Amino acid sequence: MNVQNPSGFALDQGRTGQSALEPGYMSGFGNGFETEALPGALPIGRNSPQECPYGLYAEQLSGSPFTAPRTTNERTWLYRIRPTVAYWGDFEKADIGLWRTAPAHEVDVPIAPMRWSPVPIPGEPLSFVEGVRTMTTAGDAGSQAGMGAHLYFCTRSMEDEYFYNADGEMLFVPQEGRLRLATEFGVIDIEPGEIAIIPRGVKIRVELLGGPARGYLCENYGGAFSLPERGPIGANCLANPRDFLTPMAAYEDRDAPSKLYVKWGSNLWVTGIDHSPLDVVAWHGNYAPYKYDLRRYSPVGPVLYDHADPSIFTVLTSPSETPGTANIDFVIFPDRWMVAENTFRPPWYHMNVMSEFMGLIYGRYDAKPEGFVPGGVSLHNTMLPHGPDEEAFEKNSNVELKPHKLEGTMAFMFETRFPQRVTAYAAGLDAFQKDYKAYGRKLRKHFDPTRP
Repeated sequence: MNVQNPSGFALDQGRTGQSALEPGYMSGFGNGFETEALPGALPIGRNSPQECPYGLYAEQLSGSPFTAPRTTNERTWLYRIRPTVAYWGDFEKADIGLWRTAPAHEVDVPIAPMRWSPVPIPGEPLSFVEGVRTMTTAGDAGSQAGMGAHLYFCTRSMEDEYFYNADGEMLFVPQEGRLRLATEFGVIDIEPGEIAIIPRGVKIRVELLGGPARGYLCENYGGAFSLPERGPIGANCLANPRDFLTPMAAYEDRDAPSKLYVKWGSNLWVTGIDHSPLDVVAWHGNYAPYKYDLRRYSPVGPVLYDHADPSIFTVLTSPSETPGTANIDFVIFPDRWMVAENTFRPPWYHMNVMSEFMGLIYGRYDAKPEGFVPGGVSLHNTMLPHGPDEEAFEKNSNVELKPHKLEGTMAFMFETRFPQRVTAYAAGLDAFQKDYKAYGRKLRKHFDPTRP
């Protein structure tokens, strides 16, 4: 039996096992999925039959070159009411607002550690597309390398408006408020503590589930996010494939004057269409949107002494052509036990060839207990020094070391091999903590040549 959910999607209640009010999911990372919202909508044994069931059109969406190796080849066959080209009208350039794409060299900011307080959610009506604010860019989107780090603000749902990003894959990291990502593949709901990945070229409509929403957005211009290798860790822990959820097929058969926005070549384009493009009745393949609950991450760490590299907290990685050097690593710092003995437990002082864009979803971050609050941002760029502040150093150098659990915390990092350029928007924010650059000067001299 097909039923309609509040977004107007037709769901196959028998296949999803969900009520009409909830999206349905399939578990696994990078699987070859197949799903249909009407029985028999998927062709069997072939991709492009002479005539598709229900009068549907077959359309392939490729996320990699046709000749990519099998392990990295990404494509999905969509069976839809109308093919994408059917509503390809006259596009006009639209106002992209404060969304920037690399390379974007707008302003020179003195080299230093940087930090921003949370930016308040604006009071005016803003859809997701209108509410993206770029903080940094890195690399070159046209060369399919690098990333953009953004804040998003959403105070209204998209109504008869749709969007897809041709420049990059999008990683949503909610910090406040819940979102529904109505996609042509199905429905994804996310809340703070969860993430969602929308591959490039996938059409979406972003809706609010409750009040206004704020969060972080990583725009990945390079290789698609994948699970990092575990190496000696073996087959288990970190982000387990079974915990990633991909939506089941759900379609919208609705004729109404609408707009389609496309981000392509660093610009935003818009055209009028007369129906919903979220009309995929069935699909199969491995190129699809998905979500993940960060609270299911199974961390590993040192159980005797010393501090492990932050790479042990990598959830997803976007590879580059250089082995072991990521285009982007998405790293989190979740709840975990600290047990190392005779060890300075917070991150050490260091300079890094990678650049680190960091945010705090909720809780406190152990290396920066003051001034870095949920919704805030910090940037520690390529080969610039950073580390714990004075309070964290003094406390952790003298505290009695007992097993201690960090609870109720979730920080993350977008880390990239490219230097990150700060935008004019970020540099001009009142939230820019201009005195943060000097936090290291408060560290006192402890050197005593008479005391080993």
